[in-house]
Amino acid sequence: MAPTDSETVPCACPDCVCEVAPGHGIARAGKTFCCKDCAAGHPDHAGCGHSGCACHG
Repeated sequence: MAPTDSETVPCACPDCVCEVAPGHGIARAGKTFCCKDCAAGHPDHAGCGHSGCACHG
């Protein structure tokens, strides 16, 4: 996910390069993630699937 404006925040997953628009991420433990796999800590080592991001936890 490419940043779209100054209000986006980086996904809280340390390996992820995605940006999250307010109200579009997944909130867990006070942090914002781009998807459920990042929020869950990639238990199956699945990537987030967003274009240009190779995170797998």
